[in-house]
Amino acid sequence: MPRSMSLRPPRSGRNGVKFAQEVGIDLGTANILVYRRGKGVVLDEPNVVAVSTKHRRVLAVGNEAHEMLGRTPGNITAIRPMKDGVIADYSTTVKLIEYLLNKVCGQRRLIRPRVLICVPSGVTNVERRAVLQAAKEAGAGEAMTIEEPMAAAIGAGLPIASPGGNMVVDIGGGTTDVAVISLGGIVLSQSLRLGGNKMDEAIMRHIRAAFNLMIGERSAEEVKIKIGSAYPLEPELSMEISGRDTVQGLPRSVELTSEEIRDALSEPVRQIAEKVCTVLEETPPELGADIIERGIVLTGGGALLRGLDKFIESVTSIPVRVADNALHCVAVGTGRALEEIDAIRASGAVTSV
Repeated sequence: MPRSMSLRPPRSGRNGVKFAQEVGIDLGTANILVYRRGKGVVLDEPNVVAVSTKHRRVLAVGNEAHEMLGRTPGNITAIRPMKDGVIADYSTTVKLIEYLLNKVCGQRRLIRPRVLICVPSGVTNVERRAVLQAAKEAGAGEAMTIEEPMAAAIGAGLPIASPGGNMVVDIGGGTTDVAVISLGGIVLSQSLRLGGNKMDEAIMRHIRAAFNLMIGERSAEEVKIKIGSAYPLEPELSMEISGRDTVQGLPRSVELTSEEIRDALSEPVRQIAEKVCTVLEETPPELGADIIERGIVLTGGGALLRGLDKFIESVTSIPVRVADNALHCVAVGTGRALEEIDAIRASGAVTSV
């Protein structure tokens, strides 16, 4: 008997099918996180796939493919198969999920794993079915989806089963999901197709307009991580960035400050705050009172932007905090949902095929 099957007895699915392995996947626009039941988060890599343009064959995935961004020859393309939280390249996404399952569960599997994948709260039924079908084609025995704000709330340890309002704002690479959760279900949610990638694009536009300097996605992300902020810093930060001069066409370096990058990020940050206010305005009064008492919780990689919690708090006048281990909240939430899958499914938070 394979070692992986000797750890615990397989669990039964809806049709009596046995599952020796259960996997939760946060299939984000920017990063992929995989949670294996009993082992925790076992994979955390960029959601990038390097594909041969001639044969449409996958050459590299994750960290290895991310290193190729902006550096590939004409016969290789490094792409992100997800855009705005949904599938942009179906065939590549199937190969990506197949790669993940093989890496996490092993290529030789007697029993197909049960897979739970996170999707943004604003996805259409067609987009949701595409994710489910891709997982089945990739080798899942049973494929299910859970909305990202619900998984984020579970991963952040919020008391979602209690009869009180919990507000979670999950800021990913492609989408921002704002949801109010009570009694194990989503009372109200809205999705904004804006996240960390749009922030990177805003930085690229600003540097090009202000300095006539063109930089790539990876450089823009580095600027955001090192000196990006949504609220005044004490002290302010600075860094040097290199790129191509759009006038002379030659490499050049400039000095950037956190103040100007904050100005560049002001528009996407404002849109996120406005979406939070919109959801608060539509929240029932009783749940709104709970949120004022419990505060708003930020999750996802975008929540790590310096001062974002302070900015939203200044706009809403409600306490805001960043969840512990915000980057892994959604992935951890999928894993915990797998452990309580029957109760989660009964609440209507899980969709399956």
